[in-house]
Parts: sequence; C-alpha cells; structure tokens
Amino acid sequence: MLKLMIVDDSNIIRRKIQRECDLGVFEVVASAKNGEEAISLFEQFKPQVVTMDITMPKMDGIECVSELIKRDPSLRILVVSALSDIATGIEALECGARGFLCKPFTEKELSDALLKLTEGQHV
Repeated sequence: MLKLMIVDDSNIIRRKIQRECDLGVFEVVASAKNGEEAISLFEQFKPQVVTMDITMPKMDGIECVSELIKRDPSLRILVVSALSDIATGIEALECGARGFLCKPFTEKELSDALLKLTEGQHV
C-alpha cells in the first residue's frame, strides 16, 4: 500500500477524498487543513503520495508543494483545486506537483488521477 496524505482546508473535501481513496492501493496516513500542518505531518508519517489544495490559510498549496518536494523529490503530489485556471496548475507543476485535478471531481476522476500519478510505483 502507498501512504497517502490529504491536504485541504475543507473538512468535507478531506473526508470525500479519504472515502474515495479506499482502492486497496492507498492507506490514508494523515490529513491536514493547511500547508504548515502538512509539513509537520509529512515529517511524522512520510507519505509517498499527497493530494494538495491550493487555496488554504497559513501556507498555500504552491508553497507547500515546494517545501515537500525539497524534503522528498520523489513525492507524488496531485493538486486538487477549484481554481481551474491553467496558470495555477502550471505553477504547481513547476514546483514539483505531478498532476492536477479540478474540483468538483467524481470518484472515478480522483481514482484515475491517483492511479496515473502512481503508475510504476511499488505497492
């Protein structure tokens, strides 16, 4: 199983992702409501995969992606954001994210994006 951390300021979205990640591939090891909390939890749980919101208090998703990639360049980050403008997605990818999924999303869209993100990784 791949260890997954969910980062989103919306409790509803965090719970939705957690429910939908029960693919037998991922184990949700941590859930954070902002970037600062995500950095702290990352150090504690060392997830291999992260879903990342962009717009959050304290530390936004772009800054958090940069910080996490500095700590683990092999980390697989899927940006999950309501900001559907291409520029934000490109910025996140330039910082080290490996995928982008727009909110709202379906269960299939999320599972497809996560499976594509982790292709070739040993489970």
